[in-house]
Amino acid sequence: MPPGVYEPRREPASCSASCPSTLRRSAIAATSFTTARCCSATQSEAAASTIGAEKRANPALRRPEQEFVHELLAGLDAWPAYYAHMAPANSAGPAAPDLSPPARADADQLRKRLADGEWVVDLRHRVAFADGHVAGTLNFGLDGSFATYLGWLIGWGTPLTLLADTPGQVAEAQRELVRIGIDRPAAHATGAPADWAAGSGLESFPRATFADLAQVRHHRPVVVLDTRRRLEVAEGHLDGAVHVPLHELPGRLAEVPDGEVWVHCAAGYRASIAASLLAAAGRRVVTIDDDFDHATAAGLSVVRP
Repeated sequence: MPPGVYEPRREPASCSASCPSTLRRSAIAATSFTTARCCSATQSEAAASTIGAEKRANPALRRPEQEFVHELLAGLDAWPAYYAHMAPANSAGPAAPDLSPPARADADQLRKRLADGEWVVDLRHRVAFADGHVAGTLNFGLDGSFATYLGWLIGWGTPLTLLADTPGQVAEAQRELVRIGIDRPAAHATGAPADWAAGSGLESFPRATFADLAQVRHHRPVVVLDTRRRLEVAEGHLDGAVHVPLHELPGRLAEVPDGEVWVHCAAGYRASIAASLLAAAGRRVVTIDDDFDHATAAGLSVVRP
């Protein structure tokens, strides 16, 4: 199978039956990467354990099965959409990935791909993207969790073109994508955004901080869009912010209220992805490239439980 593609094993959440009480308490419990197994039902920094230690501390062995399962599931948030394609990939068996460079696309081909509804993804850092990018392109920077978020948001099977400064960055992106089952981009282009646009002009949008947001709210109304996941928002959110998790935004763009949209996440990476989606849809955006922990110090009202 492609490296990194796996199917989480469906095993009992409680494995009391598979960890018999007749084992010696000093017996060594082997470690595992499958979180549903008894030896990793709770996270630990320890490299090894014993049956006795697990029976004293592991919730999977100390609590009733349904109580443990309920608590475990209650703590889960959304997971990447590409997980749904892992089982078929595993069942099909391994295949040698094709990591040769995809076809090269010129400016005319890029325009046609965008017009056809394909995804053209700019791999540059969010600062460079905000300063100038081809209209309609989307920003998934290689400096962050690129493959996770791209695989989460893109419609499975949608043709994908990669834009980057260098061929090496395209190759790096290909290696990341093949690990989640996106085996072959349709095309690529490298160089400068002006070359990709070929005289058509570049788009841009402002970057800001939470302090900037606090100031602008004194002068005019703006839409504040929080793109974090639900568990993050439950711990604290800006008063009056609209919440649409990033992974739901492609299907909920119409729900974002009219007006200038100031987009934030926890640190800026997801905000840039969301801003690029909104900009491609014709919205006027400002991306907040700042740490959410700075919001309170900036004078913004943060609602906490």
